[in-house]
Amino acid sequence: MSLLELIAAADERGLAASAVACLDRCLPQPADGADPDPLRPLWAGCADGSVWPDRLAAVRAALDAAAVTEGAAPQIRKLLGEAPVDRAAPELREWADACSLAALKTHCRFDAQGWDEAESESEDRIELLNRCRTEGPEGAGPLLAGELRRQIQILETLAETTGTVGSGAALRRVLDLSTEGRRVLRAVVSRQARGRA
Repeated sequence: MSLLELIAAADERGLAASAVACLDRCLPQPADGADPDPLRPLWAGCADGSVWPDRLAAVRAALDAAAVTEGAAPQIRKLLGEAPVDRAAPELREWADACSLAALKTHCRFDAQGWDEAESESEDRIELLNRCRTEGPEGAGPLLAGELRRQIQILETLAETTGTVGSGAALRRVLDLSTEGRRVLRAVVSRQARGRA
């Protein structure tokens, strides 16, 4: 199934977890002394919808207080501000789709194919992202292709364990995949920053 088909078929747990994972991977390197994992409280809300509103409010407040302006941090704060407080709301699917697209855009910007920030909304880039989401990674750079595969793997893992005793283990697997992806993106961003210095 394509990424868009998986998002369309996901249940509320899958949508919430995949969206949080997308935002988690795009978090910039924290400053010294800052919380290295500010979205962690929201993971509990992915497992238990009853705690989602409180966890979402706590994460929003923490990120607003940190007021980081680098990288994707402003976009992450904006998307968290748009997240439905009721995890069962129909808007959850639209929000998860927006988080997916934001993560793909972030990875595309830092990819080896040379997109720059000014081109973030160019027709060529939007066409590439839409094609990747419906057809697969052909024509994508390695960072974008890796993020696309990661999103698909996360949604498939969550779909396979819906309503089973393995659902907790699936969320831990998703968190591991997301952490690995975050390390990859941060390493690329750091390497490019050193190259410009």
